[in-house]
Amino acid sequence: MKFAALVIGLIVLGVTRLGYSAELINRSKIVDLTYPFDDKTIYWPTEKGFVHEFEKYGQTPEHYFYSSAKYIAPEHGGTHADAPIHFNEHGITVDQIPLSDCIGPAAVIDFSARAAKDPDATLSVDDIKAYESANGAIPDGAIVVARSGWGKFWPDRKRYMGTDAPGDVAGLHFPGFSPEAVTYLLTNRKVAAIAIDTASIDRGAAGDFPVHRIWLGANKPGFENVANADKLPPKGATIFCIPMKIGKGTGGPTRIFAVLP
Repeated sequence: MKFAALVIGLIVLGVTRLGYSAELINRSKIVDLTYPFDDKTIYWPTEKGFVHEFEKYGQTPEHYFYSSAKYIAPEHGGTHADAPIHFNEHGITVDQIPLSDCIGPAAVIDFSARAAKDPDATLSVDDIKAYESANGAIPDGAIVVARSGWGKFWPDRKRYMGTDAPGDVAGLHFPGFSPEAVTYLLTNRKVAAIAIDTASIDRGAAGDFPVHRIWLGANKPGFENVANADKLPPKGATIFCIPMKIGKGTGGPTRIFAVLP
C-alpha cells in the first residue's frame, strides 16, 4: 500500500510540474490530435487498410447485451508512431520508446503558406530559425510539430497523398521535413521527437527516406498523420504521443493529444 501511494504521489507531482492538477484540468483545453481508425484511414499505397469486424454483437441467451470485435491493421498508417528500428537496424522498437520521448512541450512550426503553393515543400532550417526568432529557443525535451496544413485534405486520399492508386509510390506528393532541418535539430537542440500533419516525416516525393534515416538513425521517434494541428498554438501546449506498446514493433497506432496553455 505504501508503494502504491508513493507511485500515485509521483504521478500527481509529475502532472503538477507540467502545470496541471489532476482535478483541475480544463477539458476545453484538451485537443485530440488523432484520426479515428476505420475504413477511411489512410495508409501507404502498398498497404492494405484498417479492418474492423464484430465477432459478437447483440443480446445473449442470458438477455444482456454483449459485443466484441477484432481488427487487422499495418503498424504504419493513420495517426501513428515510427520507432527507430523502422529505418535503423540497431534502433529501439516501439515498446522500448521511453515515455519521456512521447510527452513534452509542443513547438509548432508552421510552413503551410509555402506548402499550399508546393505539395513537395519541406520544413527548412530557415523555418526553424524564424520560429525561434518569434517564440524563443525550442525547449529541451520538446516535440517539434511541422504544420503543413495538410490536415484539411483528410480523408481525401488523392489530395492528401497525391495519389489514390494502390501501389503508386511514384505518385506521392505531400510536404515533410527537410533532411537539413532534422540534422539541425539533432545538432543544435535537445528535441525528444518530431511530428507532422502529413503521411510521413519525409516529403512524399523523397523516395529514399532521408529524414527517416537521419532522425530514426539517431534513435528518436517520429509521429505522422497528426490531426487538428491547426488548433495548436506555436508554443505553450503540452503534447502527449502515446503509441500502442507492440512488442518488437517498428511502429504502431498512437493516441496523440495536447493540453493547451
